[in-house]
Amino acid sequence: MIQKATLKFLEDLRRNNNKPWFDAHRKAYEAAREDFAAFIDSLIAAFGKTEPAILHLKAKDCMFRINRDVRFSKNKEPYKTNFGAYINAEGKKSLKGGYYFHLEPGGSFTGGGLWQPMPAELAKIRQEIDYNLPEFDKILGSKKFRDTYGGLTVEAGQILSRVPKGYEPDNPAATYLKYKSFTALANLPDTVLTGSALLSTTVKAFQTLLPLITFINRGIDE
Repeated sequence: MIQKATLKFLEDLRRNNNKPWFDAHRKAYEAAREDFAAFIDSLIAAFGKTEPAILHLKAKDCMFRINRDVRFSKNKEPYKTNFGAYINAEGKKSLKGGYYFHLEPGGSFTGGGLWQPMPAELAKIRQEIDYNLPEFDKILGSKKFRDTYGGLTVEAGQILSRVPKGYEPDNPAATYLKYKSFTALANLPDTVLTGSALLSTTVKAFQTLLPLITFINRGIDE
């Protein structure tokens, strides 16, 4: 579980997103980050029983910095108001699909997939879907997947208006071929975050996502 103090720190940071406040509350930040890291280490160990390829990872290999890159952003607030971790056997900078945990009061979620893959990887995933549509449909149509995620994430700007070049408009896989990202996310209420069921809930969500990740990465590897 996540400690309530960790959520409070993130809530306070949202209201005081500036360097002087952050410096004055650095010990609270370090305690919150350590708490999040402890949960991610527990998650790796627990999910690693299903997916042994991730067992070599540590939380520090998966977590993102809290500092924002404001160079090209209109939002000049210096800090993120969340903790995030991307669990991928090949590292958080991998071009393959993986698992994600996002901690943010009122906006936490778990899930994963592959967000905005590079053109070469995206082309391979589309080809895999085209070649193996029944398998892809079965993954997304399973009761566990639908109950946990509802379906693939529909995100503004991440779906083409037409099928990509090289595919006919009436292709049976046309709906999926238009996607530019392949992710699935499940919201986590704050009450779940601080409860004893958080770890098992997240592990089950990752286990449900495993067939999709396997499908995506197989396409990239081929």
